[in-house]
This record gives sequence, C-alpha cells and structure tokens, in this order.
Amino acid sequence: MVNNSSYPGPIKLMVVDDEKDILRIIKRDLEADNNSFRVDTFHSSELALQAFDNHPKDYYDLILTDIRMPKINGFELYRRIKEKNPSMKIAFITAFEINKEEFNKVLPSIDVKDFIIKPISMSHLIVKLKSIVNRS
Repeated sequence: MVNNSSYPGPIKLMVVDDEKDILRIIKRDLEADNNSFRVDTFHSSELALQAFDNHPKDYYDLILTDIRMPKINGFELYRRIKEKNPSMKIAFITAFEINKEEFNKVLPSIDVKDFIIKPISMSHLIVKLKSIVNRS
C-alpha cells in the first residue's frame, strides 16, 4: 500500500494516451507535485505493453489510460495487463460520462473501479491518483 508520508519514493505511474499534449501536461504537472510521482508516458497501447513487459510486473503502482485510442483501446490494454498482473491498479481517463452499472453489463469481464472524467483539474487528479494507489 502506498502512503505518501511513508512510501519510499515517488508513485510510479504509467500514463497511456494517444494525445501527446495531454501526456506532456500530465507528466509535467504530476512530477512537479513535491516529487510525489514518477511518470512514464506512452502514446500507444503497444508501446505501453512493451514497456510493461520490460519491467518487473509490480514496477508500476498505477496505470492511467485513455479509453479511445487507435489499434488497442484502453479496455483491451486493461485486459492484457490484468492477464500479466491481476493485482495491477488501472484507472481510465475519458472525456465521456460512463455509468458504471451499464458498463458492467456490457463488459462484465472488466472490473473497473476508477473512471476519471476529463476535464479534471490537476489538483483533483493528484488527489484521485493518490487515493487509488493508497486503496487496498
């Protein structure tokens, strides 16, 4: 469990989004938060999966991914990462309002706990990401 006061080092976060400007802003602002985060960004799910495979399975504390991306969307990325590490915490960031109950009916095999709706202020995103990582 990650706890900001006793966690030995920054939260290791993988961010996946096909919009490079969003990646740049998220990385810049999260890493500026009192060294609370170390952010690796990927503009495609393929690159993210490759990086995930090149590290120990518990290297990242949390993965934040967009849903709508070319080739491999966020849901497929979620499924592939959960196959490799079922305990990995994964949150979705999306511009679309998602009803969790309806989502669970359509994709029951994907147990998503966290949807973060864009736009979100960076201060709210920081709080949300820390609370996800600290949750057991």
